[in-house]
Amino acid sequence: MILWYTVVQIVVAVLAGLLAVAFGLAKRPPSDLTMAGAALLGVLLLAQIVMAIVAPLTGNDPTGNPYEFWAYLISAFILPPVAILWALLERSRWSTVVVGVACLAVAVMLYRMHVIWTVQLA
Repeated sequence: MILWYTVVQIVVAVLAGLLAVAFGLAKRPPSDLTMAGAALLGVLLLAQIVMAIVAPLTGNDPTGNPYEFWAYLISAFILPPVAILWALLERSRWSTVVVGVACLAVAVMLYRMHVIWTVQLA
């Protein structure tokens, strides 16, 4: 994983998550703004998948368990679209909170992926 790109993804995930949770707790239904943050996060995760495929081919191998890394990455990639789908089907304040919690969960998963990729001691 590339450090600056990981930081960008985590910042986007945290900002989108906090915004959606705040809007949901303020009793606002899902809107384009709350959905856009999760959608942007999904696009960033798609690019991360491409980078994770290319990086080992260029000599940038994960130092931790690659299966664990991929489990986190695929799970993180699935979360934003599922949360968006939920919010589109059930247009309530709680679906906005679900979108926010999904984004915050992805932020934690991205941090863990970075640790798996870079900080493993033998």
